Amino acid sequence: MELKFDEKGLVPAIVQEESTNEVLMLAYMNKEAFEKTVETKKAHYFSRSRKKLWLKGETSGHFQYVKKIKYDCDCDTVLLIVEQIGAACHTENHSCFYREL
Repeated sequence: MELKFDEKGLVPAIVQEESTNEVLMLAYMNKEAFEKTVETKKAHYFSRSRKKLWLKGETSGHFQYVKKIKYDCDCDTVLLIVEQIGAACHTENHSCFYREL
């Protein structure tokens, strides 16, 4: 499998909780973030606003332990199945998808 990164070198990463199947968040990974995630089994992402790699939970303690990594039919999106420690969202909500229309 060869991931297809976009013109900015990123691939979207959908994050889903293993125990509930709840979608927790959407983030982006560059090649380094993806490789570190595979290597450490902890979710790493690339911050588009700060333009740098980050380990989820590094400052909050709300780590994501990666149980499975899946990818879509076009190899341009990944799905991380994780054990979420604490809140996934920076607002302290468990999921970033806590609002409804």
